[in-house]
Amino acid sequence: MTVKSIFRGLAGRNGAGDAAGDTAAGANGVISHADAARRLAILDDFEQAGIGWIWAGDSEGRLIYISESAAQKLDQPLEALLGHPLAALFETDPYNPGERSDRPLTFQLSARNKITDLTVRFVPGKSKQEGRQTWWSISGHPKFDANGDFQGYRGSAKDITVEYERKLEDSRLAEFDSLTGLANRHRMNKRLEAYLTAYKAAKRSCTLMMLDLDRFKQVNDTFGHPAGDALLKQVAERLTRVVGDRGEIGRLGGDEFQIILPDLDDRGKLGELATKIIQIISLPYAIDNERAVIGTSVGIAIAPYDGLEKDDLLRGSDLALYAAKNGGRGQFRFYSTDLKDEAEEARLLEDDLREALVNDQLELHYQPVVRTKDHMVVGLEALMRWEHPERGPISPGQFIPIAEKSNLINQLGEWALRRACQDATQWPETVRVAVNVSAVQFATSGFPAIVTNALAATGLAPDRLELELTESVFMGDSEVIDDTFRLLKSLGVRLALDDFGTGYSSLSYLRSAPFDKLKVDKSFVDSCTQKDQNSAKIIAAIIGLSDALGMETTVEGVEAFDQFNLVCSKGARFIQGYIYSKPLRMEDAVARMESGEFRIEPEGPDRHRSERRSMFRRIGVIHIDHRYDALLRDLSTTGARIEGLIGVPVDTGLVLDLGAGQLAVCTVTRATEASIAVEFETPLVTDGAGGLCTRHRVSPYALAAAGMPLAALPAGNYPLATNAGESRSTPQFTQVSNIAA
Repeated sequence: MTVKSIFRGLAGRNGAGDAAGDTAAGANGVISHADAARRLAILDDFEQAGIGWIWAGDSEGRLIYISESAAQKLDQPLEALLGHPLAALFETDPYNPGERSDRPLTFQLSARNKITDLTVRFVPGKSKQEGRQTWWSISGHPKFDANGDFQGYRGSAKDITVEYERKLEDSRLAEFDSLTGLANRHRMNKRLEAYLTAYKAAKRSCTLMMLDLDRFKQVNDTFGHPAGDALLKQVAERLTRVVGDRGEIGRLGGDEFQIILPDLDDRGKLGELATKIIQIISLPYAIDNERAVIGTSVGIAIAPYDGLEKDDLLRGSDLALYAAKNGGRGQFRFYSTDLKDEAEEARLLEDDLREALVNDQLELHYQPVVRTKDHMVVGLEALMRWEHPERGPISPGQFIPIAEKSNLINQLGEWALRRACQDATQWPETVRVAVNVSAVQFATSGFPAIVTNALAATGLAPDRLELELTESVFMGDSEVIDDTFRLLKSLGVRLALDDFGTGYSSLSYLRSAPFDKLKVDKSFVDSCTQKDQNSAKIIAAIIGLSDALGMETTVEGVEAFDQFNLVCSKGARFIQGYIYSKPLRMEDAVARMESGEFRIEPEGPDRHRSERRSMFRRIGVIHIDHRYDALLRDLSTTGARIEGLIGVPVDTGLVLDLGAGQLAVCTVTRATEASIAVEFETPLVTDGAGGLCTRHRVSPYALAAAGMPLAALPAGNYPLATNAGESRSTPQFTQVSNIAA
């Protein structure tokens, strides 16, 4: 008999039932409260029906009663449940989708609160069935005796496993990307909001990385959307391996991804992570027996420095991502206030570049490649230069990415190729010319014809033309790439792989592409003489590999004799760098060849020092608790030259206020009149845009506590770390009053 049948039977009797029924149930068929036997029978029927169960606990929180059918549902003998603390058997579900997270069951019971439809999970490991999870909805109320003493809980429960699993799946679908399994935009927005809200109160930092894939559309167009989906899954897997448990990763849609990194604001570590992400994502993908190559760019914004609210961080990382893509793709950028007008700046620069091509404002300079054994020049690399009539010189790092994005690169590249071939006809026949080829230009189906036409128009011998390529040329259709290589080699031109060693997949390219030369990237040369660096070993390995494959090797960026001697000892036979010559104008290069021989003796400093960037901007110099205005004239990763202070002794400890919360602790290493040189306690790191920045910044919370941003403080005493009432020091240096930035 079921509960439903009992009540249906009761409802059908209005005092006109049979005598036996009336006798057993009383007048009108109603079961009285005094009829304990019939009441107990109803309770048994209710429990057996599976509609719900009854439970009870004692004053110590132990389970003293539970329906037998409930124990069967849990696949547990009653003795394994009774007598045990309820809180040891069940726990509040750690993830309650769509609801506020409830307080733990332990707290609810200890507080003797009334419990209403609380979702709990049978503690994992208690069930005999491995992997099984059971969810119950329990209700209960505390029971007290006449003296107000707590007697325990009396309650009910029901199994909601099926409904709850459906709820979990619906929640998962609502918050996770169905293709990659990563969090979706909705969940990432919620997580970022939660982090920023909590961290604002705790004065902690949180970084947001925004990235999208370069050339993903080409994969979709070439191989089809199923291949694109397969690639996105692999990208998600690679991101998960690289980021690990340091952060949360989401796919926002299409080829856009986002990474939240709590408690990480070290821009050195963030730059390293972004670089690793770029390198790992750029590795070839195997999809349906085809090879696909893409890339990525990364924009980075950090709370609280770049904003305290979600929208601030989203906007900042978006602007930084745009700057990274506009800077040539395959790069990262940190957000800065300078990025606000970059889109408009790029548009204006594109218009000016079009005019420059029409008005012949561009020219080629040539940097010699020199044979080390006799210092003879064997080749010259053509480097594009643009002298803007109003802006002055504009770096190729600025205008080449704009040319690639606007499709001006083909026109620009064809001009450079033809001009370089024409110039080379005026040199000795033993001297080659090298021309850089953009990946966008290389991917153009008509590129081999452009090379053919340039050689035919100028009469330059094909073996005197060297085309310098980077690994990015392999990011297109593999069949088109192979055809282009085959056509170029049939012309007789030479091919060089530039920036070798900076990518992860160079060896596979050497196996499939007919290169004649490898160029060791300057980044290895910059650090080859530093301790605890493997750069010297890497240079030796590249030279050995090149020799084994019958290729030449050119080592780029050699500037000082300690570098020169080291790379020569590792087997370098060709060098390109300032130790021989900076890039020369065409007329200067021709003038040095008039004797019929082009020989250059190496000349430079004995030791390499970190590259110093010349600049002219105002900074603050803090000594003890006094702040001075000064001019920053040179800046490198390890030190700086500053003008505007007189009487600063060598070995004086200072703090440079570089603005935007950047404080650099340093020591004076040289002082002459109003100029001092300082060495940083902690080296600066790259900002991703060719500049330098401090690893850490002073939190805006600390700046607010000081009263205002450091860079905004007026000249005079500044109590950087003084307590109220503490005496301030007397200025020890003289500030030159007429400095101006």
